[in-house]
Amino acid sequence: MQRSPVLLRSLRGLLVGLLLVLGLALPPAALATGVNDFPAAPPTSQVLDGADLLSRAAAADLDRRLADLKADHIEARLVTLRRLDYGVSLEALGQQLVDRWGAGDPDRSQLLLLIESQNNSAAVVASEDLLQQLPQSLLSSTAISTMGLPLREGARYRQASVDALDRLAVVLQGGEDPGPPQLQERLPIETNIPTREETASSNAFVWVVVLLVVGTLVPMITWWVFSR
Repeated sequence: MQRSPVLLRSLRGLLVGLLLVLGLALPPAALATGVNDFPAAPPTSQVLDGADLLSRAAAADLDRRLADLKADHIEARLVTLRRLDYGVSLEALGQQLVDRWGAGDPDRSQLLLLIESQNNSAAVVASEDLLQQLPQSLLSSTAISTMGLPLREGARYRQASVDALDRLAVVLQGGEDPGPPQLQERLPIETNIPTREETASSNAFVWVVVLLVVGTLVPMITWWVFSR
């Protein structure tokens, strides 16, 4: 029995195509992030959305809010990342970045908001000269309570950042700390953006379809080729 070169090439092409589909169906690996993944010089942008958590409109709004603090000689930034290097805490990474970027901009105090999407965790870090206005207890409470609540409610990254900046801005302007937001039932906001659960469900459906195609077509084509 002589195999048809055309059929064999077609079979190889089909298998390659299926492998490509499988590769595209896999979610991109979340790369660990450390201090060396950030520029040594202070970034020009106020928002470094390395985890792609924010829409363009949300990033632009937060960039403007952060830039407003320059009037108080504060260089404030928001950093998002997917996951941390092993053994590194979010606070430690923030402190390293504050020290690094503060050395390149000594005339301004440094304030850094960080969000890690893998665990939906947050940290707020400030340079030492800013701790008199924003004590460490306030920074910790802002990260854990003010940012933590909207993150736990449904990965509301923009809202977490806005709430944190609003709270810190009150204190920077000489007001009394308003404290973390109160736990309350909130009506869901209608949106066309799929949630993480919907995305995961969609990925699972893609996997089922791909595996059904592979499990059905490959044996049939193989039998057809070798039965001739």
